[in-house]
Amino acid sequence: MSTTHSTPQDAEDAYYDAIDERNIEAMMSVWEESEEVLCLLPMMPAQRGKAAIRTIWEPFLQGDMALEIEIKHLSWIESGELAIHLVEENVKVPGQSEPQPVYATNIFRQGPAGWYLIMHQNSPTPPPPGLQMPEMP
Repeated sequence: MSTTHSTPQDAEDAYYDAIDERNIEAMMSVWEESEEVLCLLPMMPAQRGKAAIRTIWEPFLQGDMALEIEIKHLSWIESGELAIHLVEENVKVPGQSEPQPVYATNIFRQGPAGWYLIMHQNSPTPPPPGLQMPEMP
């Protein structure tokens, strides 16, 4: 499946739409055709290359656990052929009463055929104000 994304936002929308629709083929069409692509999901090792990325996403998109993700855009840096989007993903999984906030960085690159995702990385959001963080050893 080859899809053209005319802007980084088009590619990002297609990425989250694919998650919402639980469509692995649509998701994989957002990733650049390169072994350089990288995906780092919470509590998992980084995956490099489209085959590895497909392997970690298939259970989420083809299993019984439907993810609901609401996106809030925090910052965009777009220059030339690269675009970096920082978003807050409010992720709700079945059985969870409240969505869990996660920061995500999505990096896109423009090629001859349009914009494609080259890196997706998640990290926990900071604790709410007043919550004491444990000291680092």
